[in-house]
Amino acid sequence: MAGLEVLFSCVSGAITRPQDVVVCFVHWEFVQSGYKCLGTGDEPRDGDRKSELLPAGWNTSGELYTLRYRSNDDKSNLLFKAITVDSTLIFNVMDSATEQVSDLTVNVSDYIDAEHLHEFDSVFKNTEDLAKNVKIKLLPSVKGESSKKAEKKRDDPPAYSKTDEPLRIPTRAPSSSRQPNWSDPLAPFAAGGSDLDPFGGRAGGMIVDPLRQGFPRSGFDPSGGVLPPGAVPPGARFDPFGPVGRRRPGPDPDHMPPPGYDDMFM
Repeated sequence: MAGLEVLFSCVSGAITRPQDVVVCFVHWEFVQSGYKCLGTGDEPRDGDRKSELLPAGWNTSGELYTLRYRSNDDKSNLLFKAITVDSTLIFNVMDSATEQVSDLTVNVSDYIDAEHLHEFDSVFKNTEDLAKNVKIKLLPSVKGESSKKAEKKRDDPPAYSKTDEPLRIPTRAPSSSRQPNWSDPLAPFAAGGSDLDPFGGRAGGMIVDPLRQGFPRSGFDPSGGVLPPGAVPPGARFDPFGPVGRRRPGPDPDHMPPPGYDDMFM
């Protein structure tokens, strides 16, 4: 990786722990991506200048690394922090202009051989994987583009086929091809005719006609004033209901007043 060996040679005398080597590698990835280091600490200082090298005192703490970067076109300023947690390094980068935050957690032993800290040819391993993670997950420019693509992809309407929509309502046929089953508006009982004329032979209605419900006819005529056999209990008085048909019923005890009907004590 061009330039990394020169950088490592410049800082190898100050390297005391594997975490230092990881920070050195990440710093060079920032330089490769168009950034220069301004110095250490959270706040700008007088005399800050952009450099490809790591500033003096960059690894003094050993547990917290704080560096500031600026893009080559001076449009972006980054605050870089790396925190040591056991055998891992947690990186956090914030773009001060957009306040966009990126983070990355690295297992140090996956990328650094601790037994060869000062040997450039032996100290690094899996550098391609580490470089890929830094560019995708940590650098704001690359991460921002990836996020925009992902958001655009989420915003695009999904392409469904007709078979993928179980709740899809089928397309209705043109109104010209369907004739509604409406009653004749000129009929006298068009609205509510089944209820107004229950025995007129119309379908539906609220009044049940016992003669049209699929039961066998008993041969009686309701208009004749006669009920089916057994409809009136034996001995009960029952006046026939009208209108009277052609066959008038015979005399009935109720046709004549009972004896003493005008006796109030009866």
